[in-house]
Amino acid sequence: MMNDHNDNPDPLLAAGFAALRAELAGHDAPRCVEKELMQAFARQFPKKQPWYRKLSLPQWGTAGALASMCGVALLLALSPHRAVTIGAPVIGFDDGAAFIALESLERIESEPYTRVVEAELPQSALAPLGMPLNPQTAGETVRAEMLVAQDGHPLAVRLSAVN
Repeated sequence: MMNDHNDNPDPLLAAGFAALRAELAGHDAPRCVEKELMQAFARQFPKKQPWYRKLSLPQWGTAGALASMCGVALLLALSPHRAVTIGAPVIGFDDGAAFIALESLERIESEPYTRVVEAELPQSALAPLGMPLNPQTAGETVRAEMLVAQDGHPLAVRLSAVN
């Protein structure tokens, strides 16, 4: 029996504990016993691993790839489905004929008043636009429609027919 204070143990218990300590002091456990006991204890009572350590590295890679694909699919599903236009195209099609821009798109868009004028151009005038030029027909004319600015400066041309 012990008193209320731990500093003054019961004299009978103190004598018994002292005899037990003296007896055990001379005993030494064989080599590797503690190591084997700890391994047996670890096998019998395995330490619980956190949930994220239960997956291997390839399983984590697969999970990451699936999450990335789901994220991309979600972004595509939630994105607006209308066409995005940045500006007027360089070449616009109208009944099979194409307008070819002679000025920058910014200049064409900033023009407040434009009109379409019919004209006949020599085929040699089309060479700077990248049109093939035949020396035999270089003097002939081509019927064209021109998009003209308010000051009369041509902005774009559309070939109508070869005369």
